[in-house]
Amino acid sequence: MGKKQDTPKTLTDQIRAALADCGETRYRVAKNSGLNEPQLCRFAAGQGLSLPALDALAEYLGLEIVVRAKGKGKQ
Repeated sequence: MGKKQDTPKTLTDQIRAALADCGETRYRVAKNSGLNEPQLCRFAAGQGLSLPALDALAEYLGLEIVVRAKGKGKQ
């Protein structure tokens, strides 16, 4: 059998991974991004964030969304 493809991570999973891999404590990220630490800790534990908070976190972490073609219509 062929190798099973990994299920794509959700956007929030990718943001959580970037937060975990950024090399800074959640306290430091919270202070520098304008979020409060409990809010960021809840997000890291799997709860949601408001869209403005996600915007602030993504901007601080230097994240951007990349749209990739799914391959529909290829001949």
